Amino acid sequence: MTHQMYPCLWFDGQAKAAAEFYCSIFPNSKITAENPLVVKWELDGKPFMGLNGGPKFKFNEAVSFVIHCDTQEKIDYFWNSFTKDGGEESNCGWCKDKFGVSWQVVPSVLEELMGHPEKRERVIQAFLKMKKFDIETLLNA
Repeated sequence: MTHQMYPCLWFDGQAKAAAEFYCSIFPNSKITAENPLVVKWELDGKPFMGLNGGPKFKFNEAVSFVIHCDTQEKIDYFWNSFTKDGGEESNCGWCKDKFGVSWQVVPSVLEELMGHPEKRERVIQAFLKMKKFDIETLLNA
């Protein structure tokens, strides 16, 4: 028996709109099931569920989704997709989409850069000044 784990996101009546929004951003994505209470979808093959639970609970930065990007173009794409139409920029690669869900749009090379003790502090100082990550600036730190 397989136990599949996936997130359930609580929305105030906007689960289908959120699912459509996320499916429009990620490749190979689709809504797989829906009813008035629950919408299920896949983002690039990974399952998600949205619950139309009402206004009681709101999203916050305690939970976020991390997207590793190999190129600046991918960082720009995801960042711009999430922050448009009511999303919000934050610091160090964090942003919120128009539904309040937090995302970390991170260059894949960051982990490698942080692994170099002689570069780590310069890289940290560089990204602390950033909202959206800039790969070239990090590489030159």
